[in-house]
Amino acid sequence: MTASAVPPAGAGQSVTGGGGVRGIRGIRGVRGVRGVPGGEFPGGARLFRLDPAVAHLNHGSFGAVPVPVAEAQRRLTEEVMADPDAFFLGVADRLAAARGRVAAHLGADPEGIAFVTNATEAANLALDALRLDADDEVLVTDHGYGTVVAAAARRARTVTVALDPGLPDEDAVREAVLAALTPRTRAVLIDQISSPTARPLATPRLLAALRERGITTVVDGAHAPGMLADPLAGAPDFWFGNLHKWAYAPAGSAVLAVAPAHRARVDAPVPSWEDDRGFPRAVEYRATVDYTGWLAAPEGLDLVADLGGDRVRAHNAELVGYGAELLDEIPGVTPLPYGEGLAMRSLRLPAGLARTQPEAVALREEIAARLGCRVLVWNWPGGGGIRVSAQIYNRPEEYERLTAGLRDLLARG
Repeated sequence: MTASAVPPAGAGQSVTGGGGVRGIRGIRGVRGVRGVPGGEFPGGARLFRLDPAVAHLNHGSFGAVPVPVAEAQRRLTEEVMADPDAFFLGVADRLAAARGRVAAHLGADPEGIAFVTNATEAANLALDALRLDADDEVLVTDHGYGTVVAAAARRARTVTVALDPGLPDEDAVREAVLAALTPRTRAVLIDQISSPTARPLATPRLLAALRERGITTVVDGAHAPGMLADPLAGAPDFWFGNLHKWAYAPAGSAVLAVAPAHRARVDAPVPSWEDDRGFPRAVEYRATVDYTGWLAAPEGLDLVADLGGDRVRAHNAELVGYGAELLDEIPGVTPLPYGEGLAMRSLRLPAGLARTQPEAVALREEIAARLGCRVLVWNWPGGGGIRVSAQIYNRPEEYERLTAGLRDLLARG
């Protein structure tokens, strides 16, 4: 992809590795000399049509579609409108070509991934492929995304591993998960990067340990494409990731990756004329639906590459780190361990805040209404937390605005 609004890629050095994460380290009491990051990402804000009056610090929830990608989707929509017969009669082959482009960016087998609408749909397809019995157990964690965990609970007995948000490192997470396995554990469903606490869980070392024990691994990589340099590191049995977050694709764009041994058991969500082709084509083809988002999805990953993937990741990680350090200065707000190189950070709020989902939603909306800042507030027993993201359209002063406003808001009780 080439667009006039896209600045030339720089020779940034990646801060990620080994599956996009060099390790987890606690940041409580660990501070360097803080300075404002190197300003704005050149041309970054111009690539999006976001409301400039709002500080959009929650890219991790819904993403945002860059202008060149939106324009690519618009052209596809016009093509459908101009000649529907030509478009729909050839769309299955075009999806295969688009899938190949996405696979090249992710380091995946193009015949081993399929387009799906989101991570929740992918989780349902993966869990159905396991053919779970009534006595089988699926291990999940209390950091799991609600609808994904619910998909497992519909199909089997679930055992929930309690992971304290303050667990110091990767070893502590791995030990807690392995200790919860039982003879009935058939699969482990676990986040690659947890949604609320923004930390790596399904690391390559944990996946290897589970494989050695004969456990099927189902990895929720919702935040991985575009944010991690190697999103499929560790070779899980099933992996799924949203393209509409950090990979700049239109909403409703995701992929499900399946190891060769399991592909024949992945059933299509609906019967179609591609059923005899099997995975992935049978999963992707759904007759007369809107395919323009999936066909435009490779443009988003092309854009990341044009900007310089390492450069984008380094900028976002540095900027969100700056924001987290500012928030850490608010009395009662405590940073959590994090994965280096990630573009999201979470901090615990003062005790007693956001203990339940309704309380978290109320605080989130109060922050939006009073401060003009979009963030994620997550609930947790005893007190929840706040998650901020960084993307190339963000600026340091937006985190300063959030910090000043949140300090006053919390001080007023």
